[in-house]
Amino acid sequence: MEAYLAALNAHNADAVAACVAEDFVNEHTSSMGQSRKGRAEYRAALTAFLENFGDLHYSPESFLVDGEAAAVPYLMTFRMRSAGDRPVRVRGVFVFTVAGGLITRRTDYWDSGEVQRQLA
Repeated sequence: MEAYLAALNAHNADAVAACVAEDFVNEHTSSMGQSRKGRAEYRAALTAFLENFGDLHYSPESFLVDGEAAAVPYLMTFRMRSAGDRPVRVRGVFVFTVAGGLITRRTDYWDSGEVQRQLA
């Protein structure tokens, strides 16, 4: 999980994708997010995501690990390129499942209403 977050913070789509399993499930609970299934589909979407979320940075608050499951509350900051580089700060929580050293599932909880308020 730490390598995954470091790859996101480095804006390295290939390194991010290398941290997830072939059958990876990326679930978004936010109405602004889009869920993806499979490493290939996830990787295909990463480039556009990283381009639109300029200066993206996740600051994990803690790592709560229980066997193959983990919860990581975070502060995400970025500049929304599609909204004139407007800065955004939003808290959220990742819930991960890991097997064989790879992330098999990531569920992302964050408040899209808060993002929309900051972009308004």
